[in-house]
Amino acid sequence: EQDLKAAGIQYNVGKFPFAADSRAKTNLDNEGFVKFISEKETDRILGVHIIGPNAGEMISEAVLALEYGASSEDIARTTHAHSTLSEVFKEAAMSAYGKAIHF
Repeated sequence: EQDLKAAGIQYNVGKFPFAADSRAKTNLDNEGFVKFISEKETDRILGVHIIGPNAGEMISEAVLALEYGASSEDIARTTHAHSTLSEVFKEAAMSAYGKAIHF
């Protein structure tokens, strides 16, 4: 985010905590969050932070999104099974444009 600020790039931030996810609650994995950074004008994903349970298993979706220039809305429109930790990824994407459902 510091680099984006320094470059004068406007961006949105979407953040969703694992504590608000039903699977994380069931697994007692309440620590951490997923955070999306997307370009304000185009919604193109510029970066993703995954801090928490199974981050290594979730990062591939972020890499794919970055590689193909996906937007936060692209991720939000993708089906993420309920009840899974991957829902946190979707909710963070939705949060980038103010549409998170569960938080």
